Amino acid sequence: MRHEDNHPSALLSERDLARRWRRSTRTLQRWRSAGYGAAYLVIGSSVYYRVADVLAFEARQRRDAGQPG
Repeated sequence: MRHEDNHPSALLSERDLARRWRRSTRTLQRWRSAGYGAAYLVIGSSVYYRVADVLAFEARQRRDAGQPG
C-alpha cells in the first residue's frame, strides 16, 4: 500500500481489501449481500471501500483479551 493509500478518503478496490484481510473477493461479496463488513461504494460495476470505513469496521471488530465475543 502506498503512503497516499492510507489517507482516510483513499479508496481500496475489492481485491485490495481482500488481500488486506486475507479473505477471498467472494467472501467480501457474500458479506455485502448479508449486510456485513465495511461500508462500500459502487462506481459503475466496480466496488470500492474508503479507507476510513475500513478502519472504522476494523475498530468495531476489535476485542480486548478476556472480553466475550
